Amino acid sequence: MPGHSDWLKKAQSDLKMARKGLKDDDDTLDCVVYHAHQCAEKALKSFYVFNGKFVDRTHDLEYLLKVCCDMNIDFLSLKDCIKKLNPFAVLSSYPDDRFNIDRSDAEGAVKLAKHVYDFVKAKIEKPDPNMKLF
Repeated sequence: MPGHSDWLKKAQSDLKMARKGLKDDDDTLDCVVYHAHQCAEKALKSFYVFNGKFVDRTHDLEYLLKVCCDMNIDFLSLKDCIKKLNPFAVLSSYPDDRFNIDRSDAEGAVKLAKHVYDFVKAKIEKPDPNMKLF
């Protein structure tokens, strides 16, 4: 079974791909927001594994955040980031003219994903001694 560092490495790879995508033409911005979402998802899942929990097979960042908040209330500070990133799992996966992702959306998604990644990484590197462990 993959460890928390494996999940964090995958999150870092997604962040790297999202950043590279920002250098491309605007026709790849859907891929940028997809990888930004994946970065946040895998970072949250790394926290699960770090705490000895089985990783849920879901792409719902709000659900993943709720479980992380149950383990460490500090994760509540990510609520706004997660709420903005969560729709990108679906919006970026299917062609639909109703959802146009512009450069501003993509740049914002990458910043949010980096924030989530950095937050989770810091929580893993310096765990709270009062945190509930399951």
